[in-house]
Amino acid sequence: MSIKNKLTGLSVIILGLVLLSCNSKSPNNNTTTMDIQIATQNKETVKKFFKALENEDVNSLVNLFAKDAEHINPYHSDLFPKGAKGKDGIRTYWTPVFPNFDGMEFPIEDLYAMEDPNIVFAKYKGDIKLKNDAGVYSNDYYSTFKFNGSGEIIEYVEIFNPIVAARGFGLLDQIK
Repeated sequence: MSIKNKLTGLSVIILGLVLLSCNSKSPNNNTTTMDIQIATQNKETVKKFFKALENEDVNSLVNLFAKDAEHINPYHSDLFPKGAKGKDGIRTYWTPVFPNFDGMEFPIEDLYAMEDPNIVFAKYKGDIKLKNDAGVYSNDYYSTFKFNGSGEIIEYVEIFNPIVAARGFGLLDQIK
């Protein structure tokens, strides 16, 4: 076999390996196709989470969570619930929320899967119409969603401005 044929054969092998690599890696060569699929699936679940809130559908909302999931409000400021644990706790947390308002919208501004595709970050607005034409409560939110291998939410952390929330619900005088 001539040197030219050997180089051509080696070039074909190298090209094949490069193409195989491109098929299984993202441009940064750290994320596999599987990771991208997981990240995409988890981001879709986050969208379903907000759609369930907007539809005031507690069953659809709760079904997105794992049995032992946790909802955490780190800036509750002792004025708002600290969060909830487990599906029953999450159901108990959200069930009384919906009847208190005349509609909710949560437009997502940014939605990113993190380096670990089982963690998703969301930046969004909350526009909640108060009953009896009392106006609209609006706040900016940042949340992280952690998922298990089955695509269920195992941790939801909701970060909001507690001063804006207290003002929106007439609770400023209760801040300590």
